[in-house]
Amino acid sequence: MLDFIEHLFSYQFLNRALIISIVVGIVCGTVGSLIVLRGLSLMGDAMSHAVLPGVALSFVLGIPMYIGALVTGMIASLFIGFITQSSKTKPDAAIGISFTAFLSTGIIIISLINSATDLHHILFGNILAITTNIFWSTIIVSAIVLLLIVIFYRPLMISTFDSTFSRMSGLNTTLIHYFVMLLLAMVTIASIQTVGIILVVALLITPASTAFLIAKTLPQMMVIASTISIICSVTGMYFSYIYNIPSGATIVLCAFIIYIIVFSALKINTRIKKGQLT
Repeated sequence: MLDFIEHLFSYQFLNRALIISIVVGIVCGTVGSLIVLRGLSLMGDAMSHAVLPGVALSFVLGIPMYIGALVTGMIASLFIGFITQSSKTKPDAAIGISFTAFLSTGIIIISLINSATDLHHILFGNILAITTNIFWSTIIVSAIVLLLIVIFYRPLMISTFDSTFSRMSGLNTTLIHYFVMLLLAMVTIASIQTVGIILVVALLITPASTAFLIAKTLPQMMVIASTISIICSVTGMYFSYIYNIPSGATIVLCAFIIYIIVFSALKINTRIKKGQLT
């Protein structure tokens, strides 16, 4: 542990990884809370897969991957909404159709440009290989997401807890929904280097689900989820560096372990209160 701390001050790539871990943890915990409360966990899974073609096309066209990922992420969201509203297709089926098609398209494009190494890092993340451009891009995207949530917090909160009251109050719930999708796409983009496209949904959903078990208000849930995400990201980065294991998978496993601990503690506490344990 002391060697790791010493290396943090000696190696720039570790400094960057630590900062990005904290930033991504905060933004994933915040947006993840909205996603969980709005029942959009499956949509988070779809979005994380749908950005892959955009990332692949960005490599082909030589543009920042954030631009391509954002475009294809929003196209997927609009596509899911369109086929759900225009046919008898159920929302969960529409999500399944969409994310598998987009994921497959992205994999084919990447295979055609012979970029297997990039594909591995995109799918599973590599927090210890963050470049200067990715570092600042992630910081900027994360800051924009948090700023948007602060500015539009009230309509987001109202529409999350009571969509009927939102419509009666004159709020455009459809527009708010796609705004949340935009936030989700941006968070997915920001988390690509940390945990990768395959595992980003876990960093969004698992800490937020853990926070939901113990939080009483939305701000409290966001703070708890962000804290858990930070702990998981930093811990996962540490074990990834020390034992040379995949960073994304390690971060997600840490989040799962914390969820199980909190879930078990609450179950035991409930049984004690009911007098089933002494």
